[in-house]
Amino acid sequence: MSGLTKSPWIIHYDASSCNGCDIEVLACLTPLFDVERLGVMNTGNPKHADIFLVTGAVNEQSRDVIRNIYNQMPEPKVVVAVGICAASGGIFRECYNISGGVDSVIPVDVYVPGCAARPEAIVDGVVQALGVLTRKQAGLKAAVNSTDQVLYQRAEKTDAPEILGLQKTAGQYEAEIYNDENLPVLLQTLAELQNDFDKAVYIKAVINGKIIGSVRGQASDGTALVSGISVHPYFQRRDIGHRLVEEMEKAFPNAKRFETFTGRPNERGLHLLGALGYHEFKTEPFTPAITWVHLQKERK
Repeated sequence: MSGLTKSPWIIHYDASSCNGCDIEVLACLTPLFDVERLGVMNTGNPKHADIFLVTGAVNEQSRDVIRNIYNQMPEPKVVVAVGICAASGGIFRECYNISGGVDSVIPVDVYVPGCAARPEAIVDGVVQALGVLTRKQAGLKAAVNSTDQVLYQRAEKTDAPEILGLQKTAGQYEAEIYNDENLPVLLQTLAELQNDFDKAVYIKAVINGKIIGSVRGQASDGTALVSGISVHPYFQRRDIGHRLVEEMEKAFPNAKRFETFTGRPNERGLHLLGALGYHEFKTEPFTPAITWVHLQKERK
């Protein structure tokens, strides 16, 4: 954890501010305030960021960008809303194209008031964010050591935002295996996932109230298609994916056959499914870097 607290990396995004708060954010980097004395580094890559600092009110154009940046950040992560516009929408709150503050699209951990926010307040917000980051990291470590207390339950549509975040976190690690980010789980939107609950079954793995694994299932003509196996990187190699597939098979007691697929060269996924009794029956190209391997299993 010392690496996160002594050298936190921040990604800054201007949602639609007047640039007043943005100028003050830049002032924090000057020798007068020198936020880098805290080890802070400003990065443009969300995959490397620990703290998401947002200025300005959220509008129709920035909403999806904010979600995409947030979903690409690894856990644990902290969101800091800088300025009254980022906190509540400010004087633009009633405008037709403003959805409100940052918390209207993603959860916010620290609010920094002001119009514009003073550099001292922004630095103080970053310090508070480090405290939140420490607590989140401790919670994840405690959860990792509590895998014997995992609950496997039927997911509800209200779980869709958390499942989507999980899928994108797990999907980023899988994309690195293929060196290709065109995976369906990375491209799926929240609305698409919510609509999918009307026709498919989702099973979730939960530790201390946090969803750390999920799987999707849908039956047709005696065959159940099992897909979307996602396990948070912190909890992989602990048989959670194995158990999720087993729980999904139990959810379709009348299915005579199960089918699933994974990509090659994802050897870990192929090994997991092989250990569950699935056998390859066909392949098909998806992208130049990914070949889908379809597997099946007859119910005994």
